Amino acid sequence: PDPQFESQTKVKLMNTEVRGMVESVVTDALSEFLERSSRSARRIVKKCLTSSRARAAARKARDLVIRKSALESMTLPGKLADCSERDPNKTEVFIVEGDSAGGSAKQGRDRHFQAILPLRGKILNTERARLNRILNNKEVRALISALGSGIGDQFDVEGLRYNRVILLMDADVDGAHIRTLLLTFFFRYMQPLIEEGHLFVAQPPLYRVGSGKNARYAYTEADKDKMLKELKGKKTSLQRYKGLGEMNPEQLWKTTMNPEHRILLQVTIEDAATTDRTFDMLMGKKVPPRRRFILTHAKEVRNLDV
Repeated sequence: PDPQFESQTKVKLMNTEVRGMVESVVTDALSEFLERSSRSARRIVKKCLTSSRARAAARKARDLVIRKSALESMTLPGKLADCSERDPNKTEVFIVEGDSAGGSAKQGRDRHFQAILPLRGKILNTERARLNRILNNKEVRALISALGSGIGDQFDVEGLRYNRVILLMDADVDGAHIRTLLLTFFFRYMQPLIEEGHLFVAQPPLYRVGSGKNARYAYTEADKDKMLKELKGKKTSLQRYKGLGEMNPEQLWKTTMNPEHRILLQVTIEDAATTDRTFDMLMGKKVPPRRRFILTHAKEVRNLDV
């Protein structure tokens, strides 16, 4: 063996033993002192608690500064059509794409408990962007401000202004893309919103099947085929809704916004790890995994509306 290495090892072992002896002596002496002097013990404990509270207060103050500068300084977005009800447990907000759909939704809603937030175009892909860029995006800022709960580590469900957050997009490829971008944002920066059951996806009808003065609405291709089969031999009309703006306010209320008749899908997370990998694959920077996924599942897509 190397004599120098052996010597260094012995020194390290001796230092460890000495340190252990010193710690043992100090601990025993301190324990004995505290047992004999309860007044000093109380002072030491009080000072430790004061220091702990000071650190917690400093951390809270820092977080409040971050929250205020990034989020709380934002007023409610001007395009938000808010509801009159102030109890969050009784309210809901529809996030819709574009002014056209937003106009129909604003006119068709129940103003007492339903709010409307129209977003312009496709929001930023938050899977590929840094937080400072995300907070500088107008549409994302409007969304954060309207919900009032903060994001990321600052998310507080108690601040949520609406019990139900409902994504209402067009039934086409662009609508599906916008919905995916929003789901990515909520999963990455407002995950408790999903975990506590506040996020939903609205299901607008795909078709209006008319026969005489009567009209029925089909939410799936199967529904449409069934209705047409039932009306076979009768004069019928078929309208495909490519955008929410094609519906008048009454139709949008009747089919999609009225709690008595609408169809809402609640967004849940069954496996966080799998969901994380899926968002990374579909929305992340790496192209090959996304390409493989598309090529693998391309044949499963039917009636692609492009």
